[in-house]
Amino acid sequence: MLCMNKKKLSMRKGKPIACFEDEDDDDVENNIDDDNDRVEDMLHEVEDEIRDRVFECLSKAAETPLYPGCTKYNKLSAVCTLYNIKTSGGWTDISFTELLVALSDMLPAGNELPRSNYYAKKLMCPFGLEYKKIHACPNDCLLYHKQYENLDKCPRCGVLHYKRKGIQALVFDKKDARNLRWHADPDRRKRDGLLRHPADSPQWKTIDKLHDTFGKEPRNLRLGLCTDGMNPFGTLSSQHITWPVLLVIYNLPPWLCMKRKYIMLSLLISGPKQPGNDIDVYLEPLFDDLRKMWDEGVSVFDAHANETFRLRAMLFCTNNDFPAYGNLSGYKNKGMKACPTCEEDTQSKYISECHKYVFLRTRRLLRRDHPYRKMKTAFDGNVEMDVARRAMTGKEVYERVKGVETVFGKSVKDKGTTGLWKKESVFWKLPYWKDLPVRHCLDVMRIEKNVCEAILGTLMNIPGKTKDTKGVGEYFKSTQAQIQPPPAMEVQSPINTTSAFNTVSPLPPPSKPETTPPPLKPETNPQPPHPKKFAPEPPDFVTVPSYSSNQHIS
Repeated sequence: MLCMNKKKLSMRKGKPIACFEDEDDDDVENNIDDDNDRVEDMLHEVEDEIRDRVFECLSKAAETPLYPGCTKYNKLSAVCTLYNIKTSGGWTDISFTELLVALSDMLPAGNELPRSNYYAKKLMCPFGLEYKKIHACPNDCLLYHKQYENLDKCPRCGVLHYKRKGIQALVFDKKDARNLRWHADPDRRKRDGLLRHPADSPQWKTIDKLHDTFGKEPRNLRLGLCTDGMNPFGTLSSQHITWPVLLVIYNLPPWLCMKRKYIMLSLLISGPKQPGNDIDVYLEPLFDDLRKMWDEGVSVFDAHANETFRLRAMLFCTNNDFPAYGNLSGYKNKGMKACPTCEEDTQSKYISECHKYVFLRTRRLLRRDHPYRKMKTAFDGNVEMDVARRAMTGKEVYERVKGVETVFGKSVKDKGTTGLWKKESVFWKLPYWKDLPVRHCLDVMRIEKNVCEAILGTLMNIPGKTKDTKGVGEYFKSTQAQIQPPPAMEVQSPINTTSAFNTVSPLPPPSKPETTPPPLKPETNPQPPHPKKFAPEPPDFVTVPSYSSNQHIS
């Protein structure tokens, strides 16, 4: 850069190219209108090895007038003058670009003024200089230069020249290569019939059965894909979102597979808007690699077995929240048919006061003899006798999504498809994806967090967290479904202590010192309560009267 205010030092092949000393602000202001653009001074400090085309470009810019007939400024001096003003005034690149566009429009036609900050900087900087990077030993033993240039490790300390990353680094370490076999080692993995690891799941055994060549090699990787949107700038910027796509290795034991060391960042999708349904466009390179790792594999060295073998990998499942589930699978998980398992059998009701859908008949998931199935007042007033729909297999799901018209892009308007699937996901390009019983998993931690926040926010009436909003109250009033407190019970003495529902004795009435009632005689033959006075089932809720009509504990 020419005429810089701060000291700059550039290196080319270990030697300094140019060094500009600090200048006072007054000197810069006085030199703005000077015709001397210091090109000659800069060229004297540049080495003789600079390419000829750099001189040609700079001399051509210095000889080109700013516009036809201009004698005071040439193309190079005008850009240098304007860039000095930008630097001293602290202008941003965007504002400087706007200035260049405005000045270019003001000048006569055919002017040579650049119209953006990028081209102005490119004109001033001596592009084409060759910079050579020389690697060094981390322990400062030597430079990988001259006779040491082609070495793979330092001859003095033995530290490797290059770092091994990814899967090759995993199997190159003896301890990590041994941990890849953890799931197949009966002495290290506990097998008691409980689901402690993905290796205990039926899906793991299904893969070993259907793809025996893949399952016979315990070192073949089974990966889990995780993705979600985040804002790396926090509250500083709301115009940016980042979607990291992570791969987790399920071969490792559970106390290692979630460590940062063994999580691979495969993609980083960033931009002003979230990818949404168009995330398949960004996942295409990743799935090309996954397909290659399944079909061909890569040849790697196993440090534990001291042998070279062909490593293969497969995508075991995805792990994400419910909104990301719809983006990855292609199912329309919003609206009245949001359940991807029930699909058309999803029972929902729209509450206009809350502008939300409520999903009913969840008791179908319970066993047939569960007592909740017969409770009417606690639910929708009906006895539930139906059973939940069976989850579809991968092949059945593929028959539904096969042939769905898929058009990506934010500019493409939705054609209003009536089906429940909005695309044929890129996951179906994997040849084994139809054989997996469970393809997408939900993040339990996120669900538990949201449910816990909703419960605590409602009980404690936290603003912004409570679900007991105005719309909920209006809905109960419109349907007359609000819970009414029972009528006050008259307590008479003597108290029947043998009643099944009399578990808490009422407080005694205030004593009067002037008159003392005679002691009561207990009943010799207490009669059982009349069956019509009590419900055959215990109450589903208990109402505690209070001073406020809207305070109930249920």
